[in-house]
Amino acid sequence: MRLKSLIRTPFRYTYFKATLIIIAVNALAYFLCNFTGLRYLGYGNQFISYSYTDLTFGLNVWGFVGQHMFWQPLTYMFMHENFQHILFNMIGLFFFGMTVERALGSKEFLLMYFFIGIFSGLFSLLVYYLTGSYYSVLVGASGAIYGLLLTYAVIFPHSRIFIWGIIPVPAPLLVLIYAGIEFFSQFTSFDNVSHMTHLAGFAFAFIYIVVRMGVNPFKVWFNR
Repeated sequence: MRLKSLIRTPFRYTYFKATLIIIAVNALAYFLCNFTGLRYLGYGNQFISYSYTDLTFGLNVWGFVGQHMFWQPLTYMFMHENFQHILFNMIGLFFFGMTVERALGSKEFLLMYFFIGIFSGLFSLLVYYLTGSYYSVLVGASGAIYGLLLTYAVIFPHSRIFIWGIIPVPAPLLVLIYAGIEFFSQFTSFDNVSHMTHLAGFAFAFIYIVVRMGVNPFKVWFNR
């Protein structure tokens, strides 16, 4: 009971726009990697298809296990492949992150965001290790952002999200649709997107909400 009480003890509410700080750090990291030449230093012919920053700060088995780069489960969340990648991630982070942060407070938001992001990354790293994908590199904040989408749908179950600004979809239904898309894409798609990390984002957000907040998302959605 004492451990349960400790886990669920809330922070004192504060709001200091942590979402905007995270977005600014992502933008700074993207600028430093792409406009200073740092990304293209490389590790030599053995890793010619990978950049210096991706292997060092992105999450990969070679770096984390082989080179003891234990910061990677945190730093991979601030690395992005291209402008489109960071643009859409930051748009999602802005809209869902700002709303969730205002509802929960900045401290709770930060704990949730990094919990989801770090453990989604570690789950993906474990899959890479078990499947022998030692040089696959994971970058981007998508896992954490998918977790924020689920959290948003739990806090605001009556909210509707407009797809392409036109089609209104209830937030809980959108989560289920995205979960289904990511699940099937994991087994049928051959793109360069880590769909399993997105699914892990949903899963760890679900765990966080149940364990930390004592709320069952499915009960919230069914009762709406």
